Amino acid sequence: MHVFSYFFIIIVEKILIMLTQRQLFFQHVAQTSDKPLALEIERAEGIYLYDSNNKSYIDLISGISVSNTGHCHPQVVKAIKEQLDKYMHLMVYGEYIQTPQVKLAAMLAEILPSSLDCTYFVNSGSEATEGALKLSKRYTGRSEIIAFKNSYHGSTHGSLSVMGNEHFKQAFRPLLPDIRLIEYNNPEDLEFISTRTACVIAETIQGEAGVIVPDQSYMKALREKCNAEGALLILDEVQTGLGRTGKMFGFEHFGIVPDIITLAKGFGGGMPLGAFISSCEIMQSLTNNPVLGHITTFGGHPVSCAAAIANLEVIKNEKLAEQVENKAELFHKYLNHPSIKSFRGKGLLIALQIKDEQTNLEVIDKCIEKGVIIDWFLFAPDCMRIAPPLIISEEEIKAACEIILSCL
Repeated sequence: MHVFSYFFIIIVEKILIMLTQRQLFFQHVAQTSDKPLALEIERAEGIYLYDSNNKSYIDLISGISVSNTGHCHPQVVKAIKEQLDKYMHLMVYGEYIQTPQVKLAAMLAEILPSSLDCTYFVNSGSEATEGALKLSKRYTGRSEIIAFKNSYHGSTHGSLSVMGNEHFKQAFRPLLPDIRLIEYNNPEDLEFISTRTACVIAETIQGEAGVIVPDQSYMKALREKCNAEGALLILDEVQTGLGRTGKMFGFEHFGIVPDIITLAKGFGGGMPLGAFISSCEIMQSLTNNPVLGHITTFGGHPVSCAAAIANLEVIKNEKLAEQVENKAELFHKYLNHPSIKSFRGKGLLIALQIKDEQTNLEVIDKCIEKGVIIDWFLFAPDCMRIAPPLIISEEEIKAACEIILSCL
């Protein structure tokens, strides 16, 4: 009787703790929707998440294109622990010589074109967008910014200003002035780029629009038009960078080199890290008139940079980008169903267009119930997002696809 009572009390206490955690989440953690997933995840490893009941979930969205090398990759975790024993925050960005920042910047310069040899580290993709926009205006002395309809570059005021969807920005106006939105992948609209234009900011592949891959001829025409008018070309590689498309950077598919790129998401190996990268000449313009033209306290945090170094080494040494195309073909092979109207993608950034939005959302919910995490796109809610960790195996792809098909 006493033993039974003891175990009963333990079970009740555990239930109360679980309920309390859930209640605290809804009471004190700011919400972004009225129906969050509210999965209570206790650990993660590789492509799997595990909840408080030890139920496993195959993560087919990588925390939205973040965990390219999987969750808690041993080399990334090791690098984090080693850096923690040395130092964490020392001083605001750019004042002290910090080994993780210097080593990571040098690594990036080695794998990027020679004109992209100077990195400014920040904390996120939105911050990278902000820095890139400021840099363009400062360097060119111009004010007009051209962005694209259905584009997504973040949620802060500047990045929201260049978002190409009015539904998500109308409640926060007024935003930055002198923004012009044009049609993506439409050569005729390139005529709007002029000598007034400081920069054109584009996703190399539009993500939240439902993975819209531009024509190579269009990207080359965009590059040439920017050159002709003296406008800087910013390419947002936040979702497409670090191997996701089958190349280290998405722009490599199109035979062009931008003036500035932005990185985040898969950059930090699961740690918060972003960057905008340009030439030393362009970046130098932030150092004067005024001094401290862009500043951040925690940007390029040494622990995040240490994680990013290990993350980049894993991608290179395990040749993850080189395996992407074959893995993408497996998804195409296994996901064959009459409800799927189209299959769009570049590498392991995939959008499946389902017959309608309601069906797509129902399938997503059922998949999560059955242990596969998928998602939808902000501007394409009838499309299913698939962007798994690049380390996913053929067996894991097949197992995940079988669950998706059963839910369809």
